[in-house]
Amino acid sequence: MTLIRTAVPSDVPAILGLIHDLAVYEKEPDAVKNTAALLHENLFGADPGVHVHVVDNPEAGGPIVGFALWFLNYSTWEGTMGIHLEDLYVRPEARGSGYGKQLLSTLAGIAVERGYARVEWSVLDWNKPSIDFYKSIGAAPMDGWHVYRLEGPSLGRFGNAAEVSA
Repeated sequence: MTLIRTAVPSDVPAILGLIHDLAVYEKEPDAVKNTAALLHENLFGADPGVHVHVVDNPEAGGPIVGFALWFLNYSTWEGTMGIHLEDLYVRPEARGSGYGKQLLSTLAGIAVERGYARVEWSVLDWNKPSIDFYKSIGAAPMDGWHVYRLEGPSLGRFGNAAEVSA
């Protein structure tokens, strides 16, 4: 039986491995800067802001075959929290078994139980299998919205120019 569960500290190496696999799948194999120490601190440190649910392999003692990494966001319009799904990944050999659907259903259940307004995420425009899957569960794209990101040297230049008062 498949088990979707909250990650524990001993899962960190497997989760990091899946993060690297996801980067390869998304055609960014060298983009991951995360480490086991950073991931452990963000998941289980003094002020954890990130959550992970994992899919245990249905075969006893087998490796974790998928994960959903998420954190809370806030809707000023709804006046309540929501879940932002940063990454959802299931190993290729385990796809088609319903694990991705179970992970998303778990997050939706958390949102409903806690009174959150939404679960949202981004998907690469070329990832048709994922887009089709998301549509099949009733998710809809946010028409008219584009994701913007400030990072690297641009973030440094812009952030260093800020006048921040204490």
